[in-house]
Amino acid sequence: MTQPPDSSLMQTLVGAGVTLIGFALAAGAVSIPSAAGYGGIGPNFLPWLIAGVLALCGAMIIREARTGGFRNMEPPSGADRGHWAAAAWVSAGLLANAALITTIGFILSCTLCYLLAVQGLRSAAGQRIGQPRTLVIDLVTGLAISGPVFWTFTQFLAINLPGLTATGWL
Repeated sequence: MTQPPDSSLMQTLVGAGVTLIGFALAAGAVSIPSAAGYGGIGPNFLPWLIAGVLALCGAMIIREARTGGFRNMEPPSGADRGHWAAAAWVSAGLLANAALITTIGFILSCTLCYLLAVQGLRSAAGQRIGQPRTLVIDLVTGLAISGPVFWTFTQFLAINLPGLTATGWL
């Protein structure tokens, strides 16, 4: 399978980007205190681990790209261009969640995020969006996912998430 002549350069740039992200995470990990906690490791352990793994993966991608490129790579599937309307729906869901989580609580903001993101995914799949039946199904599914997540974190793990009421159950 032959690849376009510039694919090696693009693959190298991807590897360089991954490596740079690893270095940026390492630069941020420097400012995290290293005092060991309950498990014998400090709060900076995971950021350093992730930074190291990303830098290693980036270096391996660069090596692969420089020694012949990604071998036996399947041609990309999907559309020739991105589906911008779907990206807008998903982005709107994420932004609405971030903007409303402290106002309407975790459960309702995550349900709204799910509802909007699914509309975008349906749009990208060529399905009609905004149908009353599917909106209700998506709303109930969003509640069915976000409710137990909220209760697991707040009631069982004692991690505070923004709620709608002070009871800890909504």
